[in-house]
Amino acid sequence: MAASRPNLLQYIAYSYGRSLPPSMRDWVARDLAGPGALRRHMIRMAIPPLLILAPLWLLPASLYVHLEMTVPIYTWAILMALALNKVWRRHRLAQHGLDSNLVDVLKREKDAHIHEDYARRYGPRPEEARWQANSSPF
Repeated sequence: MAASRPNLLQYIAYSYGRSLPPSMRDWVARDLAGPGALRRHMIRMAIPPLLILAPLWLLPASLYVHLEMTVPIYTWAILMALALNKVWRRHRLAQHGLDSNLVDVLKREKDAHIHEDYARRYGPRPEEARWQANSSPF
């Protein structure tokens, strides 16, 4: 039977860009589009800049200088990870042969009552508006 979860080495490689075998597609879909996907993405993206900036704290300097050297860079890295989270998760889903629109499944489920209310009041949305259902910027 094929593995349903990656082992530690596979998980670390997967976290930073490596593909997992096709037998783990269900796990990948849950990981990238399921509950907590944004939190997992942010934790994964927070670790590399932390490892790169940590040696700067070994330099002899005051706390103010250390903060001045590392906090702006780390803050920028975290903000970029947050801004690009959907783009990255869509890419990772496509990399594993999954539908990149899975990223929005939870939001669609959460907002379903709003769309049903709209359809009840004003009728179904026209077919030419279908492209707006996708949050992809591309």
